[in-house]
Amino acid sequence: MKSFLLVVVLLIGITFYFEVHYALNNDSERVLRIGIECDYPPNNWEEERPTDSNVPLANKKDFYAEGYDVQVAKIVAKSIGAELEIKKIAWEDLIPALNNDEIDAIFSGMLDTSERKKLIAFSDVYGVQFIYSVMVKNGSKYSQAKNLTDFDGARFVGQKDTNLDTAINQLTGAIHLPPVNTVSEMFETLLADNADGIVVDSETVGLYHKTYSNLKEIKFPESKGFVFDYSGVCAGINKNNTKLLNEINTVLKNISQQERQKIMDNSIMRSEG
Repeated sequence: MKSFLLVVVLLIGITFYFEVHYALNNDSERVLRIGIECDYPPNNWEEERPTDSNVPLANKKDFYAEGYDVQVAKIVAKSIGAELEIKKIAWEDLIPALNNDEIDAIFSGMLDTSERKKLIAFSDVYGVQFIYSVMVKNGSKYSQAKNLTDFDGARFVGQKDTNLDTAINQLTGAIHLPPVNTVSEMFETLLADNADGIVVDSETVGLYHKTYSNLKEIKFPESKGFVFDYSGVCAGINKNNTKLLNEINTVLKNISQQERQKIMDNSIMRSEG
């Protein structure tokens, strides 16, 4: 009888040990899998050398993710006690990857448009203010434009499945060229004279204007500029993952606007080399 009781006690002890061990390991091994385009500086880009601020790409050996989105994702992961894993994913594949459970969230300069809200859930805004303008070549016939109505006949190219493309429809009389896959390709098309203009956001302008001094930014009065249906740059989460959504929103509430601007300013500096 004593032997039987001893065996029972041992089994209970072993079971308890493994349950506790499993729970502790589960907590310590939590991974937050993030999808990022890595081609949209200063929000996100890839690098070939490790630094004290970038993060290794899980699906691209010896390459690293950097940028504003990466820094915010790092804060979120640390705050919820998770290891951050970043995958480089093409823009058009980000939402499918999220809904196929290949990643847990999207941190890639994504705006919470009404069309995207049909597919996924969005966190509160984590980005800084987005203002859209137009870039053309200095000295072109459109370089003196002041309003959305001053681009009749201008050829515009945008990035597929983004506001940088759909906004072209708000330029009266503009010729809407087939969209390209990345922002880099937009600039390449403009610089090669295969387009007369592109739509850009304010942070991108600050970066590329220093790189391409022959380009001119055309800003519009606040009440006469582009009109969009979004709140701002948000994290994308699967609609069924309300736990993670709530966790991310809790973290974002504690990141002040001053801290966000500082992160963006540092990201712009790093993206300039």
